[in-house]
Amino acid sequence: MSESLTITASEIDPGLLDLPWSTPLAQWPSRHIVSLPKGLSRHLVRFADLSGKVVAVKETTEEMAAREYEMLGSLARLDVPCVSRAAVIGGRKDASGEPLPAALVTSHLRFSMPYRALFTRILRPDTATRLVDALAVLLVRLHNVGFYWGDVSLSNTLFRRDAGSFAAYLVDAETGELHEEGLTDGQRLYDLDLARTNVAGEILDLAAGGRLERGVDAVAIADGIVSSYHSLWAALTEDETFPAGENWRITERVDKLNALGFDIGEMSMSTTTDGTQLRIQPKVVDAGHHQRRLIRLTGLDVEENQARRLLNDLDEFRARSTKKWVDEEMYAHEWLTRVFEPVVRAIPYDLRAKLEPAEVFHQVLEHRWYLSQAQERDIPLAEVLSSYINDVLRHRRDEATIMGPPTETLSLPVVTGAVAVSDDSGAIDWRDLV
Repeated sequence: MSESLTITASEIDPGLLDLPWSTPLAQWPSRHIVSLPKGLSRHLVRFADLSGKVVAVKETTEEMAAREYEMLGSLARLDVPCVSRAAVIGGRKDASGEPLPAALVTSHLRFSMPYRALFTRILRPDTATRLVDALAVLLVRLHNVGFYWGDVSLSNTLFRRDAGSFAAYLVDAETGELHEEGLTDGQRLYDLDLARTNVAGEILDLAAGGRLERGVDAVAIADGIVSSYHSLWAALTEDETFPAGENWRITERVDKLNALGFDIGEMSMSTTTDGTQLRIQPKVVDAGHHQRRLIRLTGLDVEENQARRLLNDLDEFRARSTKKWVDEEMYAHEWLTRVFEPVVRAIPYDLRAKLEPAEVFHQVLEHRWYLSQAQERDIPLAEVLSSYINDVLRHRRDEATIMGPPTETLSLPVVTGAVAVSDDSGAIDWRDLV
């Protein structure tokens, strides 16, 4: 290893010194490489094993690596969904002393997948719509904290399952700019237009590869990010005027924003000149209303839609309870120990990498609903669990770290009806995946 090698990291992992930095990334030996599905990138990116953890290594210039490292740190402090930075490796040289590109190292986001890995053989319109909606929410969150992305695309985003929907995470912050004073309308709309153009191109690329249903309009799907973004941004920032006697409108507005996953930092209210109207404008601090309530009550740190689903079950548990406690924390503790944790513990050890615990619990609730509808009876949770584990979970791919070919896509199963059957991995229930 060259003496000029420099490592910048908030916490130095000794395993960094064992990686072959004097070798071009494209030539790293297989013992260091982890085969995971990855998206398209203008830079060479490979996954590597670092002290038993998976990291993404990207070759770039030292200046760009350092800049992106700092940007990811800033976004993390602002609680924006993004990958976690690990280190910047500079001063690399090969065995003959020739300089090599710098490397940015980021942690692999467990249970996440690039958008191309979410498709089997055919992209269904509702899958594309959910992906675009998730990207729109991420873009609103970024703009809300003053971040201009400059390269919005599905390829620069990772997706995690979130109670039947998807949660989007920023992967590439190379072109981003953080403006403490906030973004102008022009900056926001230009970023949004870039998103529409890039998404349209990516969907058309899937169409060219035969992975888009016939008759699906790729441009119309891409237009969805514009409408989703405008609807959400308006709900967060628009003035609302109503008669002075209709104060319930204030609560309604807050509840609507909370349902979208955003909290209110400050509410500005003023009367009109004739004194008959109230005008309100919320100042939103960030998303995560349900996440924060759930972590306060139970300590569970999950995605926003998952938190909403778990809280709904908690609230139903409280409504059914015969106890008359005043503090909801007491109901939350009982629900956690009597409902949530037994479900998680019931999952066999060899299946626990299939899905994260909150998503498993969500899917168990979904499975109970489907079984109850089909059998027209209230099915005990123990019976539901047995059915879910054996009929659904056991046949899913592991999503903690999906092992696949070292390419940008996964091998494709043959789809029959609602269940995809693969000749090498058994039956896979794709209904929640796509």
